[in-house]
Amino acid sequence: MKNLQNVQGLRRVFLSIVLIFALTLGIFTVRSQNSSAPDYPFAQIMESSPEVVIEIPNGATGSQIAKILFDNGVVKSAASYFQTAVGDERSQKVAPGSHRINLEISAEQALDQLLDPKRIPNLLKVFEGEWKSEVAQSLVAYGFSQAEVGSAYRSVVLPKGFGDVEGLLFPAQYTFEKETSALEVIQQMINRFESDAWAQKILAYKNGFTPLEMLTIASIIQAEGETKAFTKVSRVIFNRLEKGIPLQMDATVHYVKKSRGNIFLSTQSTLLKSPYNTYRNRGLPPGPIGNPGSAAMSAALNPADGDWLYFITVAPEDTRFTASFDQFNEWKALYTKNRKAGLFK
Repeated sequence: MKNLQNVQGLRRVFLSIVLIFALTLGIFTVRSQNSSAPDYPFAQIMESSPEVVIEIPNGATGSQIAKILFDNGVVKSAASYFQTAVGDERSQKVAPGSHRINLEISAEQALDQLLDPKRIPNLLKVFEGEWKSEVAQSLVAYGFSQAEVGSAYRSVVLPKGFGDVEGLLFPAQYTFEKETSALEVIQQMINRFESDAWAQKILAYKNGFTPLEMLTIASIIQAEGETKAFTKVSRVIFNRLEKGIPLQMDATVHYVKKSRGNIFLSTQSTLLKSPYNTYRNRGLPPGPIGNPGSAAMSAALNPADGDWLYFITVAPEDTRFTASFDQFNEWKALYTKNRKAGLFK
């Protein structure tokens, strides 16, 4: 009798579990059906597929972007894109400005195209190490006049202790809404710099160097070394400054001459009269020699441990560091041999 009662009890528990599962499945199914939204099927994009250029306003929300896509005939429903965006964290990286995008595509494809830099007609790129003069050229090519760029350079709000935009134009890809002024564009670059984690550490630096000096060091690191050698280049700079040895950095002279891509530096060039010429002047130049990226700023704040005073790139991807002047001269001879043999192109 007791065994029969146990069996009946187990049967009731089992039936209860089945009922709960069925109810849960039903609720899930209803929710899934209610949450689905009309969407075009994922299809192959042909070269002849029709396109449209849409404008994403600065600060647009996911629902606003969804409505723009639907209103322009890109997606079958605003809800389909919104549901896709909510489930994909990449949607947070959709940039404001113009986007060239196909018509009647799935929500997933719409998001992919919004994130494709090749589909941004007026993409503005600031490369790591670029000079402000080179950024100005890009801005003119973007559609601004030289007068507008020059005026904006003089009118932007700079961090405390800085008197020029050089070094503050953060390397990144930018796109802007139509009618954005040159002043707004350049201010956004500076704001982007101020939001970078390493830049914030630079701006707050109080250990023997000013923020301007630390950013100047970062700009030299960016110009002088490969990324993998940044922390060692940083150490050489600090070691030389500590010992009062002229930095003798070729990049500072190239900055004066506006000579890009030329690894060779003549003896005559080292005699140029300029506060940026670190062959003639001890210490740091008066300001950055370009716009460094996060890695270079990190290296300025975290130099490697070492007693190096010299470094030289003897061949592509082969930068060597030493504390010995004799060793440096040996490597310099090797560099000269390799340069004449055409290894540096």
